Amino acid sequence: METPSASFAQLVPGMLGMALVGSSVTVSHTLVDAPLFTAQAVRYAAATAILVVVARFAGARPVWPRGREWLWLTGLAVTGLVLFNVAVVRGVAHAEPAVIAVAVACVPLVLGVVGPLLERRRPSRQVLLAAPVVMVGAVLVEGTGRTDTVGVAWAALTLGCEAAFTLLAVPVLPRHTPWGVSVHATWLGGVLLAGLGATREGPSAVRQLSGVEWAAVGYLALMVTAVAFVLWYSTVRSVGAGRAGLLTGIAPLAAAVVGMVSGTATPGPWVWLGIAVVIVGLVAGLRPREVPTAEGPDADRTARADPPPASVRSR
Repeated sequence: METPSASFAQLVPGMLGMALVGSSVTVSHTLVDAPLFTAQAVRYAAATAILVVVARFAGARPVWPRGREWLWLTGLAVTGLVLFNVAVVRGVAHAEPAVIAVAVACVPLVLGVVGPLLERRRPSRQVLLAAPVVMVGAVLVEGTGRTDTVGVAWAALTLGCEAAFTLLAVPVLPRHTPWGVSVHATWLGGVLLAGLGATREGPSAVRQLSGVEWAAVGYLALMVTAVAFVLWYSTVRSVGAGRAGLLTGIAPLAAAVVGMVSGTATPGPWVWLGIAVVIVGLVAGLRPREVPTAEGPDADRTARADPPPASVRSR
C-alpha cells in the first residue's frame, strides 16, 4: 500500500522544523572552537528540561520505554545525535563542508525507500521520482568541494546518521508520540555526550564556554532541538517517513536565505537555480494525488477491499 497523500496542514510542522535546522547554520558556526562533546551535552540536557516542562503544559505524558523500544531509542540517540555530530566535525577535517552537506542532501531518497518499508507500505513512486530532484536542488544550493577517501567515509556516515534520526523513530512513534521520542532521544543523547565530554575534554570543559557560546547553545537547545524535534516527528508520524524526507530539502534553502539576510553569503546563480529545483521537487512529491472513485460493480469491490494497517489508520 502506498503512503497516503499529505495535506498541507500535516506538512507545516516538518517544514518549520527543517527551516529551524537550516537557519541554525550561522549559530552553530559560533561553536567551532568550543569543546564539542561538552557543548552538545549541555544543549541536549537543556532541551530535555524544556521538553519535559512544555510537554506537561501541553498535556503530553511521555511514557517509559520498554523491551525493544530501548534499542530503537538508544540507537536513535547514538547515531542521530552523538555519531552525527562526531561525523560532521571529523568529516570537515578531511573534506570541505559542502561535501558533508551533499551527503546529507541524499537523505530524501534513503527515507523514501527505507521509511515506507519500516511502516509496512510500498514506497511511493511519486516520492521516489521527486527525491532525486530535491537532492539535485540541494546540491546546487550547497555546492560541492574537495575531499579524500577518509572524507568520503565520514560523509557516508553522516548520511547514515541523518537518515537514522528519522528511521529509528518510526517503530516507536505510535506509542511514544513525537513528545516522547524527542524527550527520550535528548536525554539519552545528553548522557552519552556528557560521558564523552568528561573523558575526552575533562569535567571542567564547561567553564571554557564563552557568553556567546552559551547563547548559541541555548538557542540550539530551545529552537533547533526541543521545538524542531517535536515538529519534525509530528510530520513523520502524520505523513510517513518517505514524504517527510522530502522536506529535508528545506534546510539548505533556509540556510541560504539566512546567509543572504545576515549578509554572510550572497547567493549566486547556481544557488538560485538550486532553490528553484528544490521547490519543484517538493511540489511534485507532495502534491495531493487524486484518488479515483469507483462506480457500479467496481464500487462494491472497492468497499470490500482490505482496510489499511492499523499503523496507517492511526495517522
